[in-house]
Amino acid sequence: MAITGIPTAVFTMVARKPAGIRMGLLQERHTESLLHMLTVGTLALMSYALLYEAGNLVNLPDKRIGFYNFCLWNDTAGELQCLDNKHLQAIGISLPEMALARVCVYSCLVFTPFYLLYVFTVNYKGQGEEWKMIRTIYFIKVIILSGGLGMFLLQTSRWIHPSDFTGGFLALLGTQALLLLQIVTVTVYLS
Repeated sequence: MAITGIPTAVFTMVARKPAGIRMGLLQERHTESLLHMLTVGTLALMSYALLYEAGNLVNLPDKRIGFYNFCLWNDTAGELQCLDNKHLQAIGISLPEMALARVCVYSCLVFTPFYLLYVFTVNYKGQGEEWKMIRTIYFIKVIILSGGLGMFLLQTSRWIHPSDFTGGFLALLGTQALLLLQIVTVTVYLS
């Protein structure tokens, strides 16, 4: 059937187009909101792990091991004793690798607030290059955080059992998961 000389199929296609445009704008807004929430969540988890927990990945009564602490229980003294750089080298921990691990992990925390401002201020509409830049920065953060955490764990694995990890370590793992989810979100948006 034709409505005023226009075939019904053409009329139906024209009527559906604005709904598709509206759905695209709605989906874009939801993607932006999701990306903002994930970025804020990343900042919160990293702040908890690296500031509130002071970088301690293991914080137990008999040991405290983190980016700035390496304390083990001393049976003779009956207390927790923190090792200095000389003692760390004596037990086989590489100070340059520990320093590099610290720089990698904490640099992600330092860059996150600035990056959060960038994400909030970028005009996403029709700007594929900004989305590609956002995704590239997420990839860089995942690599830096994974590398720093991996270097730290390789240096300290003799003194840490998987059951020893506390909230700081779990928050860094959550940060990794949120960063990967942000990469997926941006990739889906770009496609």
